[in-house]
Amino acid sequence: MRILHTGDWHFGKTLEGRSRLREQEDFVDELVRIANEQQADMILMAGDVYDSVNPPAAAEQLFYEACARLTENGRPLVVISGNHDQPERVASVSPLVARQGITLIGLPVAEPVSVGISRTGETAKIAALPYPSESRLNELLSAEGVEDELRRAYSARVGMLMDKLAQGFSPKTVNLAMSHIYVLGGLESDSERPIQVGGAYTVDPSALSIGAQYTALGHLHRPQAVKGDGIIRYSGSPLAYSFSEAGQAKSVMMLDVAPGEIPAMEEIYLACGRPLVRWKAKGGLEEVYRWLDEGRDALAYIDLEVFLTESMSLGDIQRLRKSRDGFVHIRPIYPEMELEQEHYERSGLPVSELFRRFYQRQSGGAEPGDELVQLFLELVEEDEQPKEENAV
Repeated sequence: MRILHTGDWHFGKTLEGRSRLREQEDFVDELVRIANEQQADMILMAGDVYDSVNPPAAAEQLFYEACARLTENGRPLVVISGNHDQPERVASVSPLVARQGITLIGLPVAEPVSVGISRTGETAKIAALPYPSESRLNELLSAEGVEDELRRAYSARVGMLMDKLAQGFSPKTVNLAMSHIYVLGGLESDSERPIQVGGAYTVDPSALSIGAQYTALGHLHRPQAVKGDGIIRYSGSPLAYSFSEAGQAKSVMMLDVAPGEIPAMEEIYLACGRPLVRWKAKGGLEEVYRWLDEGRDALAYIDLEVFLTESMSLGDIQRLRKSRDGFVHIRPIYPEMELEQEHYERSGLPVSELFRRFYQRQSGGAEPGDELVQLFLELVEEDEQPKEENAV
C-alpha cells in the first residue's frame, strides 16, 4: 500500500498579523495533486491541524474542504490532534465523516486504528496517539522532581500507551505508529511552541520501539529522521512559519509498504508558500534599495537587519514598507548597538534596558520616554514568535 505522511498544517496561523490562508489553500491544492499523482492509498496527518484551540472559521472550513478533497475517491484519511489543537474540536465531526473513510482522533484511544485498503486487499494497523499532554494522559508529574526523572516518567508513560496500541499489530497487517510528540534528537524551530519544561516533556526514542514498520510524527517543523528502532520521521510543516525556518525545504513523505517489509520511502518537496528570508545589509539603506531594484527575493517575507551610522527615520521605514509588502521585521543596527549587543549577550540585560543606556550615552544623560522605548522595541522586534501557553 502507498501511504502519504503529512502534518503540522497550522491552519489559521499568521506571520506577525499577515494572513497565510492563501498559502495554506495553495498547500491543500498541492497536497491533493500529490496524493492523486502518487496514487496514495491512505493519508496520515500527524497533528496540529490548527494553530490555536479556537481557530477562525476560515481555517476550519479549509480543513473540512481538505478532508473532503483528499478522500473523494475513497482514500482513507487518519488525523490526530496536536498540541495546538483542541482535541474535542478536531474530533467533533467524526459522526459526519466516518463513513467517508475519515478517522479523527482527538484524545488517546485504547485500540489501534484499523484501515482496509481496497486496492491491495491489505489492512493497516495504526498505533495513533494524539498529543499526550499531562492532562490528556491523566499523569501527574511532580513539579519538584529532577528534570531527568520527569522526562523518564513521561517517556515511560508514552511508551506504555504505544505498547498497548501495538498489541493489535499482526504479521499479516501493515503496522504503523503515529503521534505528535517531541522525540529526543529532533531539531526544533521557533514556531513550535514548547511542549516541555526543560526536557521533562520529551520522549526517548525507545518509547517508540513497538515493532512499527514506520512511525509518522508531527510537532517539529523541519522534515527529519530521528534515530531509534525502525524508521521514525517528522514530515515537517508545509510552510515556513518563523524566520528560524528560513531556507528550509518543505516536503511530505510517501511510503510504499507491505506487511512485514521495510518501506520504500520518497521525500516529495513542496512548491507552495512564500519563502522566509533574512537580509543583512552591511552596506546600509543603499544596499537594501539596490537589492529591491534587482528584484531579490521578490515573493518572500523578509527579516531585515540594516547596518547604519546615522539614525533611521520613520520616513525611511515607511518608504521600505511601501516598496515591498514582504518586509516583516526592519531592524536598524548601529556600531554602538553591536557593542551593546555583545554586552547584552554576556549580561542578559533586556533589550529595553539596553536601549535606555544607549540613549543616555548619546543624549548626555537624558532618560528616554516610555513611548520612545516602545517605538524602538517595535522597530527591533526580535524574530522569535511570541511564546504562548501550551494547548491542553
